[in-house]
Amino acid sequence: MALTIGSISIDNPVILAPMSGVTDMPFRKLVKKMGAGLVVSEMIASRAMILETRQSLQKCAISEEEDNTSVQLAGCDPQIMAEAAKLNEDKGAKIIDINFGCPVKKVVGGNAGSALMKDEKLAAEILEATVNAVKIPVTLKMRMGWCDKTKNAASLAKIAEDLGIKMITVHGRTRCQLYDGVADWNFIATVKNAVKIPVIANGDIKTIEDAQQALKLSNADGVMIGRGAYGKPWLINQISHYLKTGEKLLEPDLATQLNIILEHFDDMIDHYSEETGVRMARKHIGWYSSGLFASAEFRSSINRCSDASIVRQMVTDFYGKFI
Repeated sequence: MALTIGSISIDNPVILAPMSGVTDMPFRKLVKKMGAGLVVSEMIASRAMILETRQSLQKCAISEEEDNTSVQLAGCDPQIMAEAAKLNEDKGAKIIDINFGCPVKKVVGGNAGSALMKDEKLAAEILEATVNAVKIPVTLKMRMGWCDKTKNAASLAKIAEDLGIKMITVHGRTRCQLYDGVADWNFIATVKNAVKIPVIANGDIKTIEDAQQALKLSNADGVMIGRGAYGKPWLINQISHYLKTGEKLLEPDLATQLNIILEHFDDMIDHYSEETGVRMARKHIGWYSSGLFASAEFRSSINRCSDASIVRQMVTDFYGKFI
């Protein structure tokens, strides 16, 4: 199963979702290396992008190993969104993704993210300005709607297609659900039926079986994996391999997992510097080690240490007990 996004061809339709504080360059690079068809950056505020704040530049940084990386932008001003999109195109982004899905209070309070699903006129202005600002494909990620009474994803998808958007991802929840309840993959089929461009199913896809069922119920062209990839950067490749071959790949053994963790950790230190890198790595180490014997005590020790060389040795020693 290949996926075409405008002029770009993606080898497989299993995509790493944009996740704040998670899909930074080190994690994207790792997941791409392990077989993801497409990886998407953390959400970047468009105003911060045009001001080129240190944090926004870190979020949009793309490694040489990443091809077809998508940079996700959020904002409520069409011209600022357009300018931010152009800046990222100039910095090497191959795709711009527009965020109409973030449910976080501080984002929707600024009339961005999923709040834009309540204002189709402004949403259309943002889509049009962004598409017209760049030569690379522009995609859209959104929810089913603001609430159960206003599930307008299908109508907004049609508007987006008419304005030149090349792919749409739908998280199968409303904004008011936040992350409660379960994602409605059936609903995504209504969006798929409304447009001719690719539609991607997102929400609660954490296993091979989830991906298979999501594709069946939504009739989508691919799946986007978010929280399911926490501590499992190999999951996307497992899903992709199964969709291609029907064969289930085993989890990497613990020796292989250790090498993956250390590579990821070293990349984070290089990307952020030692102090920030160690702090950012703690959650990933926690996700990687979850379920192993005495992992709670291990995570507690990691969280009290700020020296990168010591943390690295602690990880090596902990996994060494199981290898």
